Amino acid sequence: MRTRVKKLFVNAKELDQQVVTLMGWVKTNRAQAQFGFLNINDGTYFDNVQIVYDEKLNNFNEISKYRVGMSVQVIGKVILTPEMKQPLEVHAEEITMLGDCPETYPIQPKRHTREFLRDVAHLRPRTNLFNAVFRIRSVAAMAIHQYFQDNGYLYVHTPLITCADCEGSDQMFKISTLDMKNLPLINGKIDFTKDLFGKQAFITGSGQLHGETFAMAFSDIYTFGPTFRTENSNTKTHANEFWMIEPEMAFCDIHELMDIEEEMLKFVVQYVLNTCPLEIQFCDQFVAKGLKEKLQKLLDSKFTRISHHEVIDILNKANVKWEFLPNYEEDIAKEHEKYITEYFNGPVFITDWPKDIKAYYMKLNADGKTVAAVDLVVPQAGELMGGSQREEDLDKLLSRMKELNINSEEIDWYLDTRRYGGCVHSGFGMGFERLVMYLTGIENIRDAIPFPRTPKNCEF
Repeated sequence: MRTRVKKLFVNAKELDQQVVTLMGWVKTNRAQAQFGFLNINDGTYFDNVQIVYDEKLNNFNEISKYRVGMSVQVIGKVILTPEMKQPLEVHAEEITMLGDCPETYPIQPKRHTREFLRDVAHLRPRTNLFNAVFRIRSVAAMAIHQYFQDNGYLYVHTPLITCADCEGSDQMFKISTLDMKNLPLINGKIDFTKDLFGKQAFITGSGQLHGETFAMAFSDIYTFGPTFRTENSNTKTHANEFWMIEPEMAFCDIHELMDIEEEMLKFVVQYVLNTCPLEIQFCDQFVAKGLKEKLQKLLDSKFTRISHHEVIDILNKANVKWEFLPNYEEDIAKEHEKYITEYFNGPVFITDWPKDIKAYYMKLNADGKTVAAVDLVVPQAGELMGGSQREEDLDKLLSRMKELNINSEEIDWYLDTRRYGGCVHSGFGMGFERLVMYLTGIENIRDAIPFPRTPKNCEF
């Protein structure tokens, strides 16, 4: 029976002197005249296992020529080596090649640039860097589910195909079964009644609107799935396909919302630190020096809460020559986020944003100028979450939609959440890749998702 490499390390004492069967891929092979060392890994554990082989094996000469990338089966005895760099090694009794790998294999035991590795995204999980990043991504996803499930939230699968534009920003991909070379037209416009759904349809940019309908039945829900935006941006933090976590909570105001955001983020960070110590240590050493200290500091921090107006006050008083001048009516720039997190020496909730730069569904504050919206900005990464108390008053919501030229008839079903037993409710969204970037120190979103989809890039 095959033994996973993880089990070998985790249960080393129990397996000492036992004969095991391992299967994995060759990472390095150091062959000498009478013996050699084969490092292999099967992907179940971050560290490689060292296989010691010698000339007693009848295929010794063949093994000594095994190349990086080959898949092999090893039968051998486990020997604990507490005095050595590695805690154990396996003394081979039999080594068999399962799959050959030519010398042209692009992932060799050397440092490759991340740009090069994006060109071989199907092979980059075999490197130490992406082994660490994608394991942390997997564990972080589990932590998110764990947090919400432990706290009684319902996991909702909101549709990927929708006819509702949540943000009203026209940044959603359109989908159609119509023949693009022979479109049905009425008065020069496309007749979408001839399309599969009888109307124009999109790939979702957010599950929020559908999530709110479930919050009005289950109180606390969350969505966690892929979203799509047509934004033609080539920055390090934008992608056209990404994953979003979007909880919606009934009977919850903006203050309780911030409590939940802080508690959830700390839970996920602690979970990853506990579960992925080797991966975090690797990222701390080779990706972002001080990463572990940064994450621990977040756990120890009490998140500051401050209004957008107060933030602009602080920025205007700062002795800094800004590239973008702070403005009470506008969003804040990356340089401002960086300054504010350094000013407060930790994460900061920025609340009460100008209504004209925020979405129609956010609750209008008493001043009539701002909305009960909140962005969480964290050191080194900037904005990590964005949320708000939702406008529960139907008349105010309709007025706001009219003000922004949003067709209320197209989402009349959504307005039923206010007509029939509406209540104070809130929610937030967090881009999962941005969280992965924060947890690993990776600076480019293209390295936080297995197969990135960005402008002019839809390979694999």
